[in-house]
Amino acid sequence: MNLKLGAAVLASLLVICAVDAQTPSAATNEAINGVWRGQMNGLPAITLVVTDEPGSLAGAIQFYFRQRATEKDPWTAEPRLPEPIFNPEFDGKTFLFEVSHRRAHPPQSLNDPPKHYRLTLNGLDTAEIVNLDESGSPVLTLVRSKY
Repeated sequence: MNLKLGAAVLASLLVICAVDAQTPSAATNEAINGVWRGQMNGLPAITLVVTDEPGSLAGAIQFYFRQRATEKDPWTAEPRLPEPIFNPEFDGKTFLFEVSHRRAHPPQSLNDPPKHYRLTLNGLDTAEIVNLDESGSPVLTLVRSKY
């Protein structure tokens, strides 16, 4: 093998190793994979599904619309359509992602920008999620099940 070809192969291997070192591993992603559920007042509020297909994080989130007919009536929770998450980033503890807000409250929300969320792991199967775009947004605890 000539010296130039050997140097080129070595340089290519170094680049591949550097890229792999920056990409979260499947083992790291395992900490966030699963179905995460949160409740408010004993009713479903959020279901978040996170997978790494193949090695890239993906998923969807479903919100529940909570309402009651009068102040004396009990709360009810109605599921909304699931929305895909995009631009996911996970560092092993904090999961950042975006969700479209277009279908949240149509027609007034049709031109809304995406909402940004942060999910912070605080245990093996527990995490806290917050909407980063709404000041004073409540922090909701989510519990994970493995699919």
